[in-house]
Amino acid sequence: MKLTLHEANIPIRYPWTTTHGTRTHQRNLIVELSDAGHSGFGEGASIPYYGVTYDTMSAALEAVRSEIEAASFENPAGFWAALHPLLADQMFALCALDEAAHDLWGKRLGKPVHELYGLDMSKAPLSDYTIGIDTIEKMVAKMKEFDGWPIYKIKLGTDDDIAIVRELRRHTDAVFRVDANCGWDAQQTIVNSHELAKLNVEFIEQPLEADNWDGMKKVFAETALPVIADESCILEADVERCQGFFHGVNIKLTKCGGQTPARRMLTHARELGLKTMVGCMTETSVGISAIAQLLPMLDYVDMDGALLLAGDVADGVKLDKGKVSFPNAPGNGVAWRGVDPD
Repeated sequence: MKLTLHEANIPIRYPWTTTHGTRTHQRNLIVELSDAGHSGFGEGASIPYYGVTYDTMSAALEAVRSEIEAASFENPAGFWAALHPLLADQMFALCALDEAAHDLWGKRLGKPVHELYGLDMSKAPLSDYTIGIDTIEKMVAKMKEFDGWPIYKIKLGTDDDIAIVRELRRHTDAVFRVDANCGWDAQQTIVNSHELAKLNVEFIEQPLEADNWDGMKKVFAETALPVIADESCILEADVERCQGFFHGVNIKLTKCGGQTPARRMLTHARELGLKTMVGCMTETSVGISAIAQLLPMLDYVDMDGALLLAGDVADGVKLDKGKVSFPNAPGNGVAWRGVDPD
């Protein structure tokens, strides 16, 4: 098996602002695993506030290149188990490997990964489209550019959060979700939840700092809306910890290490009575197509990352006003375009 690393450095459609800061470009790692005439592709997103960059991911994989290229596998779970001890502190890089292994697995067998999982795609939820923090006028303009979506996710964590949602509500009857990205305190969350409930907001994502469990206990008891964990639910052990503090979990493939652990986390969350969601980072169609393979396991999905970019490096699943369409292709459905040298 041959390992090839590609750099995808793509401008973001608009400056991307959350409570963690602002980015104008997304520099991601694309992993290609080639074997017997087939190539599988996976993606690791560069996220500075997690200390993850293209350079850290590529260095981690180069350090274990010989082990990767010597590996053989019948299914991606076995490959993940073999590589996890070597990359346990590099989950974003491991995610890229695991997605590539899944894409290669399906291409070897000539079937889509979701079919190999035994999942029924008629039960797939609709995706939201995300509006990053900006002036209220620009947030309205961003939403109108993608007019007609059934669900919008609104990034919050400003001094004008309720005013933002009220103004956006004037322009659409769509369902809203809000994501505070750890930007609120417990009392603020409780008060905001009652106001947001009046504005047809479906849930609040990660209102408090990830380790504020005492605050989340209070929020869980008094909120008018469901609360969904994101930064508080990264690895497999975090799912059980969220029970009694959150109503559901948002699992990011990049943070947990790929499709292999994400499937286990989603299954465990359902067993605990938690709502299930998978979200994206700002990923190309490589990472988004991997997320799509898990759709029937989800109550909610946020997989608009490729739409937030000004370019792409691959073809794969498509989104049209929240509805996912799949290519007639095996694996994760990724067809590599290549990286534009400019």
